[in-house]
Amino acid sequence: MSYSGPTGALLLAAGGDSRMTEEDTEEEGLTYAEAGVDIDASEAATASVIEALGSVVETEYAGLLDIGDRYLGLATDGVGTKLLVAEAIEDYSTVGIDCIAMNANDLVAAGVDPVAFVDYLAVDEPDETVSEEVGRGLAAGAETAGVAVLGGETAVMPEVVTGFDLAGTCAGLAPKDAVFDGEAKPGDVLVGWASSGIHSNGLTLARTAVTREYEYDDPFPPNPDRTIGEELLEPTRLYTDLLGPMREYDVRAAAHVTGGGWTNLTRMGSHHYGIDDPFDAQPIFEFVQELGDVTDEEMHRTFNMGTGFVAAVPTEDGARDLADATDGRVIGTVEADEGEGQVRIRGLTLD
Repeated sequence: MSYSGPTGALLLAAGGDSRMTEEDTEEEGLTYAEAGVDIDASEAATASVIEALGSVVETEYAGLLDIGDRYLGLATDGVGTKLLVAEAIEDYSTVGIDCIAMNANDLVAAGVDPVAFVDYLAVDEPDETVSEEVGRGLAAGAETAGVAVLGGETAVMPEVVTGFDLAGTCAGLAPKDAVFDGEAKPGDVLVGWASSGIHSNGLTLARTAVTREYEYDDPFPPNPDRTIGEELLEPTRLYTDLLGPMREYDVRAAAHVTGGGWTNLTRMGSHHYGIDDPFDAQPIFEFVQELGDVTDEEMHRTFNMGTGFVAAVPTEDGARDLADATDGRVIGTVEADEGEGQVRIRGLTLD
């Protein structure tokens, strides 16, 4: 096995339509489903829950409750199998940041200001060190996000949980006229913001790939000063500081690029999203791709690939001003599409 290092290019097609069949991906390399997570099945199960609940005020990222002149927004999420990396290297100090970020960022994508958070820590047996490190991460994430941690629950469930699980719920408030419409329009310009790395989704695929040849405490080849485990645990970036500027420049819709990778953009509407200038993917993505022999399409359907948040802005001038006012970049445009929506990026077509 060889690894080309940080200067090596991702295994990306030069152009054209790179759509592949499921049979093709199974023959050529590891997929997220084969690693243990089937996105299509997960989305179908989620849809069943929503259907059973009946009519609710819902965005693609958060549920909204009408409380008069404002909406109360709620989002809930966990850290996922990133926790297994933390457990393997006995470093629990950053997973609390992930827990805050995965929830708060979803509220931001809906145009809602995160204000409060509660956590749920389930363990097979109590461990003061684990709890203290998780708490420090939650405190750090809450400070960055500007939210108050109001409390939480620690449940000891030895017959239900092996190791531990961490999840949480974030509440937010927004005036009704401040919530994003949620629907991009053809002609809108897309602004993107860089991710900090893998964030907190796709770790089942990443772990399966890297542990074929390496241990988590091995040096990370592109940066031997860090271990592979430390690179995988790089905390999810918080995008709460973008909410004010996005409102100022009349953002119509936003997408938090999490589970489902770049197909998350179609949550902004069934359009064609042409991505011409995404942020570069960090070396961890190439590392995972090569070790798992993962196709370009599967990588972009699973991971953020360097860009963690995207917004649709009505005008080109507004998009450029928004990018300049933050650390963003104009990355593409929204075009009409009569189908179910698709994303074109790096020679791939994802739908």
